[in-house]
Amino acid sequence: MKLSKQVLTLLFCFSLSQFTAQAESFGPTGQSSEQQQPAPVQQSLQELRQLVAPIALYPDALVAQILAASTYPTEIVEADRWMQSHPDLKGQELATEVDKQPWDPSVKALTQFPSVLENMDKNLSWTSSLGDAYANQQQDVTDAVQVMRQQAHKAGHLNSNEQEKVTTQANTIIIEPLNPEVVYVPAYDPWLVYGEPIVAYPGWYPVPGIFFDGPAISFGFGFGVGFFGGFGWGWHHWGCDWHGHRVIYNHNTYISHSRTIINRNNFSHNNFNHGNFNHGNAFHGSRPGGGRPGFHGSSAPHFQPGTRSGAFSGFDHGGNVRGFSSRGRSSFGGGSHGGGFHGGSGGRHH
Repeated sequence: MKLSKQVLTLLFCFSLSQFTAQAESFGPTGQSSEQQQPAPVQQSLQELRQLVAPIALYPDALVAQILAASTYPTEIVEADRWMQSHPDLKGQELATEVDKQPWDPSVKALTQFPSVLENMDKNLSWTSSLGDAYANQQQDVTDAVQVMRQQAHKAGHLNSNEQEKVTTQANTIIIEPLNPEVVYVPAYDPWLVYGEPIVAYPGWYPVPGIFFDGPAISFGFGFGVGFFGGFGWGWHHWGCDWHGHRVIYNHNTYISHSRTIINRNNFSHNNFNHGNFNHGNAFHGSRPGGGRPGFHGSSAPHFQPGTRSGAFSGFDHGGNVRGFSSRGRSSFGGGSHGGGFHGGSGGRHH
């Protein structure tokens, strides 16, 4: 009788332990697997080169700002809309008001270059895909920039001039403003300037001020960065460590804390529409307004449907047709190209 009780007790304990183990397997473990981040889509080298083509020929510090800011696509939209709603702010007054905004330092820095900021807003699908790629394939993205620079140099389109200094260290090409206080944003067709034509990013919209119709690079007015220099997010706080494959901010590796790109599960597309950030009517690869001669944005998409990464992959943000603010932009008529002088010291620089 005593033996049978011991056997029953052992059987009960064994059954209880089995039940507990099964309950735990369906509890926290199962729940954590549901919350696990999706594996990022690894983009091919060809896709990465297509992503960096529009910015690879910019000065190093501007490339750094763009790569960092691309991980904050919602803030890019906010900043561009804010700039459009404050067209009268210039110089020190603009810098002071920008400093009050809750944006990432990289986004604040881009307000020095309104046409660049607008380009990232109008081509939001590209922006978010670039941010996704930089967050998940940092070395590949920085390598892609250098590959594209080598191609442009080989094609004879990337050399030192009156606006910028282009130097080569081993296999690394460095681009810096000739005058450290005046930055010129090169205007070029990112699908032609590298020699062999590149298939345009789907829905790409050519923003006036940074798009030049032709295979060469053009420069307009310089952007004086003096008024922004006194803030911690200003021009001289940024750079690229090409050998370390990283963006430098305040002499340290830049770390993005974007929840949009880094933590997609906490981001809802509905949040994007909060605050009337409604882009609507994208062009889906067609030429806006009937197109412009030489624009290659209607080329067949290189990314296959469903494979493009990015927080806003569902938006083919080719760009709405809307009026351009006159701040920091130059017309392409009459041979005037480039980004326009904005808010810097020393007046306009040619």
